[in-house]
Amino acid sequence: MIKLLFQLKSNKLFIEEKKRMKTPEKMLINTNIISRDELIFSDEYIEVNPQLINNFIREIVKSYNINTLIIKELKYTPLILNTLTNIPEIKNLYLLEENIVTYEICEAIINTNSIKNVSLYNIPTFLIEMLDRANITVTSRNEILFSSNFMKDNALENFSQLFYKRSISLDFPLSKKDEEDFLTFLNINRYLKIIYTNKLSKYDIENVLDILNSLKIKNITIIIKQNINDIELIEYLKKLNKKNSKTNGIHFKIDYSEDYLEDNLMEQIHINTIKTCIFVALFLVSSVVFYVFYMNYNSMKRVESIQNDINNALSNTSTIADNENDNEEENNNFDSDYFNKPIMEDYKALLEINEDTVGWLKVNNTNVDYPVVQASDNDYYLKRNFKKEKDVNGWIFMDYRANPKTLSRNTIIFGHNMYYSGVMFGTLTKAKQASWYKNPENQIIEFNTLYDKLKWQIFSIYVVPNTNDYLIANFSSDEKFKEYLDMITKRSKYDFNIPVSLNDHILTLSTCTGNDAADRLVIHAVLITDN
Repeated sequence: MIKLLFQLKSNKLFIEEKKRMKTPEKMLINTNIISRDELIFSDEYIEVNPQLINNFIREIVKSYNINTLIIKELKYTPLILNTLTNIPEIKNLYLLEENIVTYEICEAIINTNSIKNVSLYNIPTFLIEMLDRANITVTSRNEILFSSNFMKDNALENFSQLFYKRSISLDFPLSKKDEEDFLTFLNINRYLKIIYTNKLSKYDIENVLDILNSLKIKNITIIIKQNINDIELIEYLKKLNKKNSKTNGIHFKIDYSEDYLEDNLMEQIHINTIKTCIFVALFLVSSVVFYVFYMNYNSMKRVESIQNDINNALSNTSTIADNENDNEEENNNFDSDYFNKPIMEDYKALLEINEDTVGWLKVNNTNVDYPVVQASDNDYYLKRNFKKEKDVNGWIFMDYRANPKTLSRNTIIFGHNMYYSGVMFGTLTKAKQASWYKNPENQIIEFNTLYDKLKWQIFSIYVVPNTNDYLIANFSSDEKFKEYLDMITKRSKYDFNIPVSLNDHILTLSTCTGNDAADRLVIHAVLITDN
């Protein structure tokens, strides 16, 4: 049995193996020591009670404003990290042992869901890339002795610098060792964008291009910080730029000499002409941006006008008396024909504006708070508003196959993602953010029919390429419905841990993502109340 010591040091939590214990080991088999200055847990106790340890450390972290975790021995790191998951305050990790970090440790770092910065001694390149994809920054401490002028001039002292370097300098001609280290650098690096050089010949150009093309590296700008008067070389670089812009995006940029500019006045005039064209282009782009802003502003004001008309109609509606509510509650204790249920008073006013009204949808902490309509197809309200006027915003509408009275097993509601104006489902994309979907208040959707006030619990949120496999309103069998529920639950980007049975009704909200018109943002919720 191993004892791990947890110590509080400033805003850091330091963890190491406790080598010597005053208490006999046989008395520590099922005992763990806890005090303000230090906590001692056995590895066996941690393995059996991970959630208990997590909750305890979480409170300590909050109380003492701890943001950094320091672990002395690498071999205990997976156990510790797999226990201390989802503690948002711990963003920094420092691994003291001077040894190579393993894949198991990197996987545990990612699974904490909180660590963003890691300092360690040594790590394989592919694991740096693995952490980088999880938006975790790595700093390694093992120094690499400079083996070439290339490594020395660019201060490439450790693997993390090799991996993250965005710009480098090349001093031509390259020695054999410089070229070898340049190749090594390119094989490791993932962020290079700019190469600076102070002199260049045709041979150097071809050599660099051969190296970059052999590794299929693209979109690099090579800046020559040299006054070049060789017209032949300049014209050669222009041809290369024209050729490479269509193939690999490797671009050469030259600092022209004053003598060359004076001797090539007409060339400068052409440059000024280009600048004028750029100015005109910027003006045109600004005009387009203003036009788009103006159109979106008008769209937003048009929707606000319709909403004001709706609110005025609702405010003029007479309310149902308390004794009528009491009678309705009494009647609900008996079986009755659903189709004889009275339409709620508020919706009578909406039906006078638009007879296609089938309900009202409200999604917390978004702008989604609209009456829902339904047509005989799914095209009509794509370009018409609640008053049936032509409108690019469209309106929030129910799938034509859905039954607005008894509800289908899956009631589907569509709306445009008017991202810039925020109307219709324009703010529904907030649901992709963890801060939104982890908020319990946002997980309850209100969708009322003309007859019932209903609440729905979100159980799945995801983005999917444009497909129809989730747009199924009715199912031929319970087996088909179960397969559908399994599919949409597995797609969810977050485990809401909400059970859905074959007897349940579900609600589906569908819109485009705004980033890619071919993708769809989908939210599924299960009916939890029927008032």
